[in-house]
Amino acid sequence: MELKALLVDSKTTWVEFPGLDGFEVELANLSRKELVNLRKKCTTNKFNRKTRGFEEVLDEDKFVKEFSEATIKGWKGFKLKYLEDLLLVDLTGKDPEIEMEFTQENAQLLVENSSEFDNWLNEVVFDLENFRSKKQEPDTKETKTVPGS
Repeated sequence: MELKALLVDSKTTWVEFPGLDGFEVELANLSRKELVNLRKKCTTNKFNRKTRGFEEVLDEDKFVKEFSEATIKGWKGFKLKYLEDLLLVDLTGKDPEIEMEFTQENAQLLVENSSEFDNWLNEVVFDLENFRSKKQEPDTKETKTVPGS
């Protein structure tokens, strides 16, 4: 058996955001290969006059956009009132129970403007345990009979 045949580049799963009841995010795990390619896509070489050499410069805005698109695939249960826990917003005249629609732009803005969400995203996306296939455990409880019944 070849390892190459077993490798998976990406896998998605739903993960609940801690502390915000019902808010779940569909996330994709990125392989090391995908992350390296993403970083390359967002890096340019610029000439540094002081060192007289080329330096790699990461375009952070582009990286956030690409990283968000690659990792955040959807969400559900994201009520407007939860925005107040994640960033500074004005919800005057808005129903706090209405759900925020998932769009790539909304996801990107959330990652850019909420350090709490960004930190959580990075912890979850790179933790393989969140993406492992969970097998159902066989019921190992013994059936006990009560004497005299």
